Amino acid sequence: MEKTILVTGGTGYIGAWVVKKLLDKGYKVILTLRNKSKIQSLVFLKEISEKFAEKIEFVEADLLKEGDFDEPASRSDAIIHVASPFKLTFKDPVAELINPAVKGTQNVLNAANKSERVKKVVLTSSVAAVHGDNKDMTELGIEEFTEENFNQTSSVKHQPYSFSKVTAEKEAWKIAEQQDKWKLVVINPSFVMGPSLVGATNSGSFSFMTDLLSGKYSMAAPELYFGFVDVRDVAEAHILALENDDADGRHILSVGVMNIKQLSDLIEKLYPNRFKLPKAKAPKFLLLMIGWSFGLTTKFVSRNIGWPLKLSNKKSIEKLGLKYAPTEKIFKDMIDYMIENKIIN
Repeated sequence: MEKTILVTGGTGYIGAWVVKKLLDKGYKVILTLRNKSKIQSLVFLKEISEKFAEKIEFVEADLLKEGDFDEPASRSDAIIHVASPFKLTFKDPVAELINPAVKGTQNVLNAANKSERVKKVVLTSSVAAVHGDNKDMTELGIEEFTEENFNQTSSVKHQPYSFSKVTAEKEAWKIAEQQDKWKLVVINPSFVMGPSLVGATNSGSFSFMTDLLSGKYSMAAPELYFGFVDVRDVAEAHILALENDDADGRHILSVGVMNIKQLSDLIEKLYPNRFKLPKAKAPKFLLLMIGWSFGLTTKFVSRNIGWPLKLSNKKSIEKLGLKYAPTEKIFKDMIDYMIENKIIN
């Protein structure tokens, strides 16, 4: 029987790739939207609505409205819950990050509870739910972060995005453990990069790359380490988690870790003299004094700048069978996309 998958957040950076992969593999997709009028305004949605007319259905649903997902969940065999805000700048972290992440997770998973068909829920979380500050690794006395680790250092006032992710994921596990109708599998991507199907939107990934390429750090870059992963690999991990009966628990996704200077060197190698990239690392003492000009708090600088980071991707490879795209390909494809779509000059 043809399987129907309910997808939330399918108009976003990650979710659009998830929807594309599902449709390409022959699944029927129910895609929730806050406003169905988006279908005509977003090229991606218009194209898939025409190409896969018999395979895709659009349903209006609001993450913050209880019961909005009950009806589509009743007709779905599984749910892929991607929808959650990723913003690097915000005014009210509770309203813009934490409430949508937590209440959205509650509403979607409660819909799974009411459904007689849903057998699996794949949840998009983040490595931000694994750790808050890079210094956490040293303080915990571990050599790398694994799926066993949960972020214990973020809060509403310090790293609120990370706090929203760990709070929402913990709520998901709490709901999952109180029932036996469906299985929860969680995907924990590191910093997601690569080309988009839906434009730059308001994704923090494109904001970061635009800042880097346009010269925001041209004088010197903070020694800040990130794990990186291709958006297409993140989408593939969701499909593997959906299809693999043995998939369980959490899965960190990261092809490798680099600091901003190392990333800049890679980009310079790919595009010689094209962008205003940093030539040096910014001294930590200087960032402690002027970090506010980059939007960095003193606490963030002291707990993240210069601290090493290592993320284990072993489980994603061994249990999901995920094959990672090379780092150079991730950034070349992303930057080519940004140039082609005039996101950068």
